[in-house]
Amino acid sequence: MSINFLEHKIFDIVSTTAKENGVRAFVIGGYVRDCFLARPCTDIDIVVEGSGIEIAKAVGKKVKSNVSIFKNFGTAMLKYDGLEIEFVGARKESYSHNSRKPIVENGTLKEDQERRDFTINALAFSLQEEDYGNLIDPFGGVADLQNGIIRTPLDPDITYSDDPLRMIRAIRFAAQLGFSISEESLRSIKRNKNRLEILSRERIAEEMNKILMSPKPSIGLQLLQDCELLEQFLPQLSRLQGVETQEGRGHKDNFAHTLQVVDNITTQTDNLWLRWAALLHDIGKPASKRYEPGIGWTFHTHEFIGAKMIPGVFKQMKMPLNEKMKYVQKLVALHLRPTALVEDCVTDSAIRRLLFDAGDDIDDLMILCNADITSKNENKVRKIKENFALVTRKLVEVEAKDAIRNFQNPITGELIMEYFGIEPSRPIGIIKEAIKEAILEGEIENNFEQAFALMKIKGEELGLVHKK
Repeated sequence: MSINFLEHKIFDIVSTTAKENGVRAFVIGGYVRDCFLARPCTDIDIVVEGSGIEIAKAVGKKVKSNVSIFKNFGTAMLKYDGLEIEFVGARKESYSHNSRKPIVENGTLKEDQERRDFTINALAFSLQEEDYGNLIDPFGGVADLQNGIIRTPLDPDITYSDDPLRMIRAIRFAAQLGFSISEESLRSIKRNKNRLEILSRERIAEEMNKILMSPKPSIGLQLLQDCELLEQFLPQLSRLQGVETQEGRGHKDNFAHTLQVVDNITTQTDNLWLRWAALLHDIGKPASKRYEPGIGWTFHTHEFIGAKMIPGVFKQMKMPLNEKMKYVQKLVALHLRPTALVEDCVTDSAIRRLLFDAGDDIDDLMILCNADITSKNENKVRKIKENFALVTRKLVEVEAKDAIRNFQNPITGELIMEYFGIEPSRPIGIIKEAIKEAILEGEIENNFEQAFALMKIKGEELGLVHKK
């Protein structure tokens, strides 16, 4: 029934090689699943009732491809004709309670399928000559694909307790595929939420990245919150949920707002770190929330509080503490600036300062701020977006005229020292800051001649004399 899925010649080569070596081989997992979903897939997993490494070596010789062997995992991988093919022996597994690393023994295809995370990933195609291409689906995986259901082959309490990463993977697949998780699985995930403590944060971060890169991340993020997993590894985000009321006045649910912002930005960019900025842009709100009688709920300085929290979030998630983190931190700190320009008079000076502070990240900042425009009042959203478009046009005009985006002070410290015959000292910084401020305020143009003239004036004011 599925022989058309095995048209590539590599499957015939593996089939023949397995027969020559007296073992049985099967295509299993993601490739089979994606065949039924009509999704492209270049990663092929071959499970062998025997030594997967030996079959990989034999296939590698036939197709003249180098074979990478991972003895610790009992796997081997080769690349061929744009495909990445991994071989592994059929296995059965058992787990100790304090580790997600299994004790592995040789097993049969059936035992290998039983250890798989979900029914849709336990599907297999036979590569045996007598039933080549036949589907082996012991747990109703095809029906679950057709019905859009994520379900475990065995008791979910066993599946999730053995390897708690599977709980987040279930949610990730739901987000990627737009599927639902079975009620039995959802209840089990809640019961086993504390098992996340045995996971490395790096593995959790990998799954979070995949959720954020899914077509509609809010599906996965809401499930993480509903299943009480998010508070286990990202409590700063989980705390955004909820509405507090005083004197009959409440604020919006900042968690729901954040999910909408992430979904909005997903339609505009594939930049993972820009999506992280959208996810974390309001994490400073719980700490800044205040109720002011006569005014209502305020979140003053939440952008700066949130920006200070970013390094801690990245550290706890074991994500890179490098330029990616600084980029997210910068966008969180600046995410209210363009909106403030919408509400105030859009002066050239304010635009220049925004360009100076954002630099090359100004375009990404504008994408984030545009995604941050959410309201149930359609007229309000339309009006804000119209004003936001005005700010965008003004940015282009000022940038073209003043070249502030990658601002470099026309006057260097070396020039100041040479002109006035001084050593490194405080007046150099004062002069450079005065020139920068004058350019940003539009008092002088961003060019050497006017900056040099101002340098001489400021030097004289500081009592400096030109060295003849």
